[in-house]
Amino acid sequence: MLDNYKRNINYLRISVTDRCNLRCTYCMPEEGVDLIAHDEILSFEEILNFVKEAIASGITKVRLTGGEPLVRKGIVELVEKIANTAGIEELVMTTNGILLEKYAQKLAKAGLMRVNISLDTMNPDKYRQLTRFGNIEDVFRGVDAALKAGLHPVKINCVRMPDTDLNDLTALRKYCKSKKLDLRFIRQMNLETGEFSIVEGGKGGNCLECNRIRLTANGKVKPCLFNQSEYDLKELGAKRAIEQSINQKPEAGSKNKKNSFYGIGG
Repeated sequence: MLDNYKRNINYLRISVTDRCNLRCTYCMPEEGVDLIAHDEILSFEEILNFVKEAIASGITKVRLTGGEPLVRKGIVELVEKIANTAGIEELVMTTNGILLEKYAQKLAKAGLMRVNISLDTMNPDKYRQLTRFGNIEDVFRGVDAALKAGLHPVKINCVRMPDTDLNDLTALRKYCKSKKLDLRFIRQMNLETGEFSIVEGGKGGNCLECNRIRLTANGKVKPCLFNQSEYDLKELGAKRAIEQSINQKPEAGSKNKKNSFYGIGG
């Protein structure tokens, strides 16, 4: 389906939960966040019905995000059901990798095609500081499990912050090269001030080519990450929410003081 700027909207990002097993400094405040009530989170049935309607509107690619999607109970079952939905050409996931060693083989068998794994440093102490308590060895084991499961190409998402150590980036490049991983650099963004840029090694952040809409964990359909507009699936129904989201998709991102990264899925 084309939006008003002739962009073909064929990519849906679904935040399956706002919960996460890390507390990354650039994503969540130290004091924590107000989580969505469990009874407001979309059920698998609601997500699947939305996906079917999205496919009818021209969506061919689905990415599962969070929070951290692997903390959602029954996530493998959801992957399998989406993968078996006629019309899906690409089903992928963005994860922090902490639980990937446990789930990679199951996800691949269920129909997941590939993963993007967040990794901002190769230094264990820095990783623990950035995530507030994460163990980088869990991520390394997750990467290896994804490779073994055939979730190719495995992509690494690295958030480049203003104080990023260039030596650390060199170490990350070396690691990715040794494992044949695709490395993408994402400059630190700010929803409230509208700071974003095109992803190095990817297409995100390029408003001219933006082909995506987003579904939040509590059923809001968003046409743009950097825009406060959203359309309630529960009030409008899937078809109308999708149509309005695409028809009202802005030409370019601006600011978003209403939402947060952990609630939208980035």
